[in-house]
Amino acid sequence: MPPLSVWMVRAALLHLGMGFTFGALMLFDKAVSFYPEVWRLWSIHVEVTLIGWIVQLAMGVAFWIMPRFARLPNKYGRRTEFAWAAFILLNAGVIAVSAGMWWPRLDTLTLVGRAAELAAVVLFVAHLWPRIKAPGA
Repeated sequence: MPPLSVWMVRAALLHLGMGFTFGALMLFDKAVSFYPEVWRLWSIHVEVTLIGWIVQLAMGVAFWIMPRFARLPNKYGRRTEFAWAAFILLNAGVIAVSAGMWWPRLDTLTLVGRAAELAAVVLFVAHLWPRIKAPGA
């Protein structure tokens, strides 16, 4: 498995752990009310689980499994720096969106984080685009 995939899958697992923990705290509070403010974690739980875990895991596996062609300068494509930038931007975006949701006064962080997540997806697609070919091409 290439190093970027390893980093993406490990980061996705960390996001899964955080999302699982936040979800468990909310479920526990549902059974035994101990801290009503724990429900503020709901939106962060969704962000970390959907974007941090699922999207990042899909990107890590896609980087590893998409076809590689001998004629490309690097077996993982010409623009691996795009994929690395996507990894950094996606994680920075998840952190920024989560911080913006936790501290409402920093709501501009949510917008900045969403822009970073969108940029990450665009960069990752730009990296993968040359690796997608028709059969026999």
